[in-house]
Amino acid sequence: MSNQESSTTTAIDPLLDAAAVTDPGPNTAFNPDSSPDMNQNAADDTGEVVPDGTGGAPRGLAKSIREWLIVVAIAITAAVVMKVFVVQQFYVSGHSMDTTLHDLDRVLVNKLSYDLHDPNRGDVVVLEEGVGVQERDLIKRVIALPGETIEIKNCVVYINDRVLDEPYLDPALTSASNCGAANYGPLKIEPEHVFVMGDNRPNSGDSRGGLGPVDYDKIVGRAFVVIWPKDNWQWL
Repeated sequence: MSNQESSTTTAIDPLLDAAAVTDPGPNTAFNPDSSPDMNQNAADDTGEVVPDGTGGAPRGLAKSIREWLIVVAIAITAAVVMKVFVVQQFYVSGHSMDTTLHDLDRVLVNKLSYDLHDPNRGDVVVLEEGVGVQERDLIKRVIALPGETIEIKNCVVYINDRVLDEPYLDPALTSASNCGAANYGPLKIEPEHVFVMGDNRPNSGDSRGGLGPVDYDKIVGRAFVVIWPKDNWQWL
């Protein structure tokens, strides 16, 4: 009887025995190196890619260089587009706009202004080179608009027989006895043309002379601010 019981208790199922031997138990640390198949499956499940130490740094450097090249290309393109189509910096050469503008002042010119609306009286504009004028780019003030009649009598400007108020003129430079052309006109301005003059009337080559009324197509844009030197900063 005892021998039978002993044989019964010592008999162990081989499968259970294998499980008992390989089970690490709850307090046993798991070594991932001992199970390469499980480690590979974990990497596949997460989708992570672990660098193998061969070529990672060069690829990262190439990517950074490529990104910076794209940024620089975009910046240069934006700057060119801005200069060609939107805003451009010009510097004043000469004294024809004294004392509103001074020699070597730097101004910003909005090149889109007159794509949105027609020129207005009093606008300070940059013009392309005109026939009979030695300056390459001119900067003048719009005085008369299309359809208006301009006349100058004793240095006083009349628009449609009404005196034009010109607070921008410096009386120390322009006066009834010193204005360049004391008398001019009358002249009716054609469609899509403007009559321009410098604020320093005695020292300005403008529409009173060889330049004549200016076609809209010759207007580069409207100068709207003096940006340099800083002491001359002002909106125009």
